[in-house]
Amino acid sequence: MRHSDTEIASPRAGEPRPAPRILYREARAQDGSDQAEVFHHAVMQGAMGHYDLAAREAWAAVLPREGSAWVARQALYTTLVATCDGRCVAFLELDTRQGHVESLYVWPSLARRGIGTTLLGHAEDLLRGQGAERVTIDASLVMADGLERHGWRRVREEWVERGGQRLRRRHLEKSLAEA
Repeated sequence: MRHSDTEIASPRAGEPRPAPRILYREARAQDGSDQAEVFHHAVMQGAMGHYDLAAREAWAAVLPREGSAWVARQALYTTLVATCDGRCVAFLELDTRQGHVESLYVWPSLARRGIGTTLLGHAEDLLRGQGAERVTIDASLVMADGLERHGWRRVREEWVERGGQRLRRRHLEKSLAEA
């Protein structure tokens, strides 16, 4: 990422409409409100096929739907965002000390277009540059299978409690050794 915006085209081939212009960069305070909306919609809509309504509502309630809460998280984690027309449409929070992806969310209508994968690639590059040998993530069922198909190794399956609901997820890791 190198502290500058990177532009890519959507990887989906054969789309009849123009691909959205996606830029990747580190988060800014003004991204907080968009992050709150991306999180909420990714959980409530994007996770619909993997978790029931009660589980999604409990998951979404874990973090407030307020930009200030997400700006505060930017101080805790290195936060990378994908923007389209100046609005945050996806983000990744990275604990660089632990080599752990704390969260990764993409606006539901833009899912499966490589945006999350590109954010992960930037995070991996950042960690490699700091000398890290591996990266970990606690992946929801929404993305766990896809990550495993892209070189992530399942360490364990686990359950996490959110608002009285138990949600299944997978703890995954990936070697950062150059292939």
